[in-house]
Amino acid sequence: MKKTLTLFLLFIVFLLPVSAQKKKQASGKEPLFGKALASYPINSRDLSGATFYLVSGHGGPDPGAIGTYLDHKLHEDEYAYDIVLRLGRELLMRGAKVHFIIQDKKDGIRNAKILKNSKRETCMGKAIPLDQVARLKQRSRKIDELYNKDKSSYKRAIFVHVDSRSQGKQTDVYFYHAPGSKQGQRLADKMRSTMAAKYKKHQPGRGFRGTVSERNLYVLRNTRPAGVYLELGNIRNSRDQQRLVLENNRQALAKWIAEAIVADYKGKK
Repeated sequence: MKKTLTLFLLFIVFLLPVSAQKKKQASGKEPLFGKALASYPINSRDLSGATFYLVSGHGGPDPGAIGTYLDHKLHEDEYAYDIVLRLGRELLMRGAKVHFIIQDKKDGIRNAKILKNSKRETCMGKAIPLDQVARLKQRSRKIDELYNKDKSSYKRAIFVHVDSRSQGKQTDVYFYHAPGSKQGQRLADKMRSTMAAKYKKHQPGRGFRGTVSERNLYVLRNTRPAGVYLELGNIRNSRDQQRLVLENNRQALAKWIAEAIVADYKGKK
């Protein structure tokens, strides 16, 4: 009798749909990440209902700030783009909707120290103007065009740059928000506190000197979503360069920014 009951139960299990026996993990695909990482798992729904507009600085005919590392040139737009892709993947893995405003169909997420410069980047398929004002207007208009279509109640723009200062000037990551933007300031504060906590854990005693402040930047002032503008360090400083050239550090930055965004989103809800 016991054997018969066991066989009957096994028969019932086999009759159940696969989804009822073992729920398949959700996943997505983004070709911009490159062949190896195009497919990604959706590990949580922490950011379900949130939409992000990710913008890496400069691009196309403008490489942005340039530093020198072991006789190689480091170009701001390449490192900002790599970190934006990593950040976008982290957000997608948490269930968010992500728009990559600046795109390069050939360069995916790269692990090399030296990221070769190119002029292939576009503003979602459109050539990027060399003129600075025209370039800023183009990406700002694209963000607002998408913003007007998106139905999310939580929409944020993230602008990623790398600063250029005197070679001896070391800086931590610092954050800007538009004047009077409470949502932008709140997210920037969350990013700063998250970074400070991570440095305290992984580099105790070092401290974190990144700042949050208002700045009347064109892209912050002329786009509808609340935004945060990040400067990841001084591309000419040898210590700050380690934040950029080491793949693990670029990934850590992306992950920490994503964790800060999750905390801000959950706090708002």
